Formats: sequence, structure tokens, C-alpha cells
Amino acid sequence: MNLEWMAWTQVTAIFFLTVALILIAMTLAELRVPTVERQGFLPMPTTRGDRLFLSLLLAAFINLGFVAFTDVHTLWIPLSVSVLAAFVMMRFG
Repeated sequence: MNLEWMAWTQVTAIFFLTVALILIAMTLAELRVPTVERQGFLPMPTTRGDRLFLSLLLAAFINLGFVAFTDVHTLWIPLSVSVLAAFVMMRFG
């Protein structure tokens, strides 16, 4: 894959491709089974799309915090925490 037209790495391209695939999957899920608002542990009723948006924001903050406050150069730890947090948010949020 030639990404030299922009200063992207292959990891960045995979990240944005993954986000696009998640959005497509959520769109198809919404068309197949329309969502209803529900009350979880969040202080407001949310839909699947709301919880997805909040989990993406949470993942961004987890990763930025990890980069800002640690000297570890691997991002597997915040990725693992972000995936777990997204699962909890989507299931119980």
C-alpha cells in the first residue's frame, strides 16, 4: 500500500480503516435491528451509537494519558485497556 502522499504509517492506515469498518458494522446493525435508548451505568439514556462514540473518546483519552504519563514505548497496554473499556461501555453503559 503506497501511503507516501501523506505522512501516514501503515499502523495509522489500519487504525482509520478499523474505525471505518466499525462505523459500517454499526450502520448495518442499526438497519437490521433498530436501537432503543436504555439506561446503563451512565447517567443518561444512550443508544448504541452514543456508547460507541463515548468508547472511542475514552480510548483516545486512555492512549493519550498513557503516552503522557509513562515512559513505556509500547502501546499494547493502553490498547488492551481501551478494548476492555469499550467492551464494558458497549455492554453495560
